[in-house]
Amino acid sequence: MEFYALAASSSLKSTVCAVVGVYEGGVLALSGQAADTRLKGRVAALLKAGDFTGRGGESLLLDGAPRALLVGLGVQKSWSRKAYRRGITTAIQALHRTQITDACITFGQEPVPETDTYYRARFLAEGALAATYRVNHLKSGKPPASHQLTRLGLAVAEKGDLKGAERGLTEGAAIGAGVALARNLANLPGNRCTPRYLADTAKELARRHKLLTTKVLDEAAVRKLKMGAFLSVARGSDEPLRFIIMEYRGGKPGQAPVALVGKGITFDTGGISLKPGAAMDEMKFDMGGAASVFGALEALATLKAPVNVVGIVAACENMPSGRATKPGDVVKSMQGLTIEVLNTDAEGRLILCDALTYSRRFKPKAVIDIATLTGACVVALGAPYSGLMGNDDELVRDLETAGRRADDRAWHLPIGEDYVEQLRSNFADLANIGGRDGGALTAGTFLWKFTDGLKWAHLDIAGTAWLSGAQKGATGRPVPLLVDYLLRQGS
Repeated sequence: MEFYALAASSSLKSTVCAVVGVYEGGVLALSGQAADTRLKGRVAALLKAGDFTGRGGESLLLDGAPRALLVGLGVQKSWSRKAYRRGITTAIQALHRTQITDACITFGQEPVPETDTYYRARFLAEGALAATYRVNHLKSGKPPASHQLTRLGLAVAEKGDLKGAERGLTEGAAIGAGVALARNLANLPGNRCTPRYLADTAKELARRHKLLTTKVLDEAAVRKLKMGAFLSVARGSDEPLRFIIMEYRGGKPGQAPVALVGKGITFDTGGISLKPGAAMDEMKFDMGGAASVFGALEALATLKAPVNVVGIVAACENMPSGRATKPGDVVKSMQGLTIEVLNTDAEGRLILCDALTYSRRFKPKAVIDIATLTGACVVALGAPYSGLMGNDDELVRDLETAGRRADDRAWHLPIGEDYVEQLRSNFADLANIGGRDGGALTAGTFLWKFTDGLKWAHLDIAGTAWLSGAQKGATGRPVPLLVDYLLRQGS
């Protein structure tokens, strides 16, 4: 989809369809009044007759020349970022039920709390691409028809706003593409999206983007690196592991990179500590952290962002077999710490601890790991927030702020010495679980034990990486948060 910005004075002259916002009670948005003048008062007459209420999620297409789509914005006093994004989604979904190829959103001129023209434009592009996303087509029937809408514009109040709007649309489109890639990878079933498939995808990214290079390590190379924790998770599967390193060099040569470390469990049965059968199919989403690393790099490379980033993905399956790690086994990490594996379903932290240790060779300015790590984080925060932990207050604050800006929020949770006692083991340096209490926090603390000397943060996305039920599917989070943060590292 092509995105463009234009001044409000010319918006209705350059588009097939004007999208006009209406607040609840039939109150025409200020940005819609100029549009209605060109529409010869048709909108005002319709609102006066009470034929459109303006409730959130409501839409009505007006025929004639020029065409117009009315979109309900909800209660004016409650106008917010969330209401704005809902209006965008409503508009796109309504337009896709028509043959309209070009439309312009006029209510992007409405002041939205805590936004500027740049963010309203960015949200427009992100929201439009999210609304048009379709799950990977694996059904035997005819694929869904392609959307007719190919151009989408944003009207801004003044010509001076055009630069910010254009930047927002460009970055929003790149973020939207990154989110789509992350969703595509996570939505694929485990028999398609294997560790080797992720490795091939990483190589394809490098082929498409000149600033990105990819290196893939097999089991022999991983064994040579003495990644005993990672190997212990992969040993139960017939599917070979892959350790993937993607380097994006958009910043100055020699500038320390930000390292993104993604959990890539392409299917998680729990291993010998087998999960219950109900909803186990959703464990194909357990590589959501890895998917977000791919998505963030796709967005950065598309934008040629002036920042250096290394993406590290430890990819394997967690399966039960005669070779699988058993509860009570002791394994040795790349860092040299020994770990008693009390529960093989606490495997994400085992692959991540070795990946975090590997990240040190890049001398990163910051390390962020992203993982669908604990069900305990879902219990604590539900679906709206990712869990955020770390050993550096500035980094944690920057990520939390980026999440608020991007509407991809994270909540700061505690870790550290207060939780170490729960990880004590009589037989190894530490255990891989700490009991029921504070499960997300003891998991974060386990990783913290491997980050001495690193500026590090951890995002637990177990509650945000996918949806269950009728809307089952990957969300692509936290790609918007990560890209928002990383773009500011290059500014």
